[in-house]
Amino acid sequence: MTTEATPATPATPEILRYAAFATDPAGGNPAGVVLDASGLTADRMLAIAAEVGYSETAFLFPGPAGEYTVRYFSPLAEVPFCGHATVASAVALAERTGPGRYLYRTPAGEVPVEVAEGVDGGLRATLTSVEPRVEEADAADVGEALALLGWAAGDLDPALPPRYAYAGARHLVLAAGTRDRLARLDYDFHGLAAFMTARDLTTVQLVWRAAPDVFHVRDPFPVGGVVEDPATGAAAAAFGAYLRALDPAAAPAVLTLHQGEDLGRPGTLHVDLGTEAPRVRVSGAAVAIGQDEPAS
Repeated sequence: MTTEATPATPATPEILRYAAFATDPAGGNPAGVVLDASGLTADRMLAIAAEVGYSETAFLFPGPAGEYTVRYFSPLAEVPFCGHATVASAVALAERTGPGRYLYRTPAGEVPVEVAEGVDGGLRATLTSVEPRVEEADAADVGEALALLGWAAGDLDPALPPRYAYAGARHLVLAAGTRDRLARLDYDFHGLAAFMTARDLTTVQLVWRAAPDVFHVRDPFPVGGVVEDPATGAAAAAFGAYLRALDPAAAPAVLTLHQGEDLGRPGTLHVDLGTEAPRVRVSGAAVAIGQDEPAS
């Protein structure tokens, strides 16, 4: 399998590029992956992430067998956890060492990751989130977020009330009442970025329920310098925790989240509410982005 990489030197590590939550390099969410970031400073990692230009790049620092300290950088800043870069980097590791289990020590906490061969023969990674939490969203916060998004209160699905949810990174969950409302995303980029920074939000998780266990989702990500994240594993884990908190009887269940369709980068995320409460499992495929394949 061909990957685009920069020759490894002490100053310039090998940089891989993978699309997570997809089997087609033109789908899912592109992530940069550095499998050995030994010796890199935070400033250097931020510079590499900005050069790669994806919503996040994962930097792995190898430890004891199967254990890695992992840091994640967007083009603008370090983030505490990134699901799609976790999936991408775990598949990249497994392609080199074989399927297995890894332990990622992230700024958000320890995240076990397992890579196994899927029914299609490709590799799939499953991450287990840190312990999540769900909080009430203040009405004033919700009103401000809606105004910045250009949404009205009547655009929301009353069955899925706004909440803050965390599973390694913090998100505001807003549910649209229709697919059409979700499809129209034209928001105040700088205003929403300021709103999110003040509340320590990584994305706003916009969802529409197509069936009891099927959702379409979108994630504005202006704090990372990106208008929209094409497939967001951390938000998917937080959303699973949100649904379980809203309806504890919903578990065990496996949710299917479709993301990236409105960007032309379709991806699929599976969220297992399971019986391992409070943690949530998120799984998906990943594929290398070759030199001649589209990166965005």
